[in-house]
Amino acid sequence: MAAMWKLLKRPEGFLPLLISAGFLAALLTSLAQGTLARESDEGTAAHVFQILMPLQLAIVLFFAIRWLPGKTKAALQVLALQCGAAIAVLAIVYVKQL
Repeated sequence: MAAMWKLLKRPEGFLPLLISAGFLAALLTSLAQGTLARESDEGTAAHVFQILMPLQLAIVLFFAIRWLPGKTKAALQVLALQCGAAIAVLAIVYVKQL
């Protein structure tokens, strides 16, 4: 468990979680306000999402390549958190058909 926390302190460990947390906060805030709806013209939020999600994937891939060979168990735990956070965001986007 301590090894997992050491990996989470590294930028490639926590940045994907921060990106997903930011998206979740924005999506849930919009959902609570009732402003979460599909628009014909994509706004700034959609463009930021489209830029940051591939960037998040690249960071996760870098993390996996860097840490899986040496610290397999801890790296898999962090990857599970990162993937779970990304799936939570994508699930909201899919369910709401955004």
